Amino acid sequence: MHVIRKHRLWEYFLVEKLNFKWDEVHEMAEEMEHISSVELIDRLDKFMDYPKHDPHGDPIPDRNGNLKKHELKPIAGLGVHEGGVISGVRDHSSSFLQYLEKQQLTIGKKIIVTDIIEYDNSMILQVEKNTTHISREVAKNLLIAI
Repeated sequence: MHVIRKHRLWEYFLVEKLNFKWDEVHEMAEEMEHISSVELIDRLDKFMDYPKHDPHGDPIPDRNGNLKKHELKPIAGLGVHEGGVISGVRDHSSSFLQYLEKQQLTIGKKIIVTDIIEYDNSMILQVEKNTTHISREVAKNLLIAI
């Protein structure tokens, strides 16, 4: 849990404080998670005002290794006129995160399903003021808070 904590704190720091994109930080955080100074990690956490989730929506354990989980549901499980706030992703690959960025389907965006295409179960989403069409595969990997 402590390695996960360090990894997610570093990802948060790289995105929020150094302006890296969410698809760029995993490899850097992999290297930085091996820093052994507990004091450094505690100060990093405090400096960032104790974030609860990394840039991908995953919970960050506290200094004792406790996780405050939040219930997430794939968009694929929604019906027409249902929605929520994008709060996580199942697929952390760079190509998926880049796709989401281009579609403006990022953490914190409010979505509503406006149509489900019967042929392939793809979905039409209202994303704030925009409309976008996503595949069933994307809908399975994009999570909203319940």
